[in-house]
Amino acid sequence: MHSKASLRPRRQAASLLVLALLATACSTSPPLSTTPAPTAAPATVAAPAPVPELRPGVPAGYLGRALPDSLALLPPPPAQGSAAFAQDQAIHRAAQQLRSSPRYALATTDADLRFPQVANTFSCALGVPVSQQATPTLYLLLQRTLVDAGLATYAAKDHYKRVRPFVFHKEGTCAPADEAALRGDGSYPSGHTAISWTWALLLTELSPDQADALLARGRAFGENRLICNAHWQSDVLEGRAIAAGALAKLHANADFTRDMALARTEIQSLRGSSVEPTGCEAEKAALAIKIPGVL
Repeated sequence: MHSKASLRPRRQAASLLVLALLATACSTSPPLSTTPAPTAAPATVAAPAPVPELRPGVPAGYLGRALPDSLALLPPPPAQGSAAFAQDQAIHRAAQQLRSSPRYALATTDADLRFPQVANTFSCALGVPVSQQATPTLYLLLQRTLVDAGLATYAAKDHYKRVRPFVFHKEGTCAPADEAALRGDGSYPSGHTAISWTWALLLTELSPDQADALLARGRAFGENRLICNAHWQSDVLEGRAIAAGALAKLHANADFTRDMALARTEIQSLRGSSVEPTGCEAEKAALAIKIPGVL
């Protein structure tokens, strides 16, 4: 049981992830209660009902404080001098060899958790474009589960305060503007990975025929944090564990279950149209470049 005092620093550190959602409350994005234009989405898809908000236009997660406890679930991160840390170092060196590759460009895009851009991450794997206009419930589902999966990493992040690889090696990342904030944000486990793997798992439930592509994209999203020099391999591996815990808890939430059913209908409706995602060939080429030795 965490005291209010122990929750306070976690909420402060977690602002790095929440800011990704706060960025959606700008003049270019309609508020959640706005109904999309009839021509922007299939006629059978309605805008989702209003939900609790972190601030106007920014949806809260589904779970509130009922998050999986990453500190209880995970072992400590590898200690310096251990075989596991030597493996982290080896993968760090291998990942940094890809800095001039198309995979690095994709990793740079994946580093940005802001909506609406990040909502399109799985469009190619899913086979349909994901947007607030075409798939309003799925869009909202991704926003809300970003909060849940991201915040679920902070019990361990704040406890271990693991130094990130770019700080350890006095290097840079693929997102220089984020580096000041990341320096004070624990590396273990990876929040980006927890988010992307949660999304990959729930999208696989919504569209099982695309399971292989969706899971591969979710894995690559997390591994791109290695290429960005923002995380160690062990951070990424344990981020997937937190995603599994978050999704299990989400399935006990009635609002999540309702939104999953509505999102499935949106996807099926789009499959019957001529609308297709764009940029998939470039993404495919980038994803074909692997990190040597990654687990």
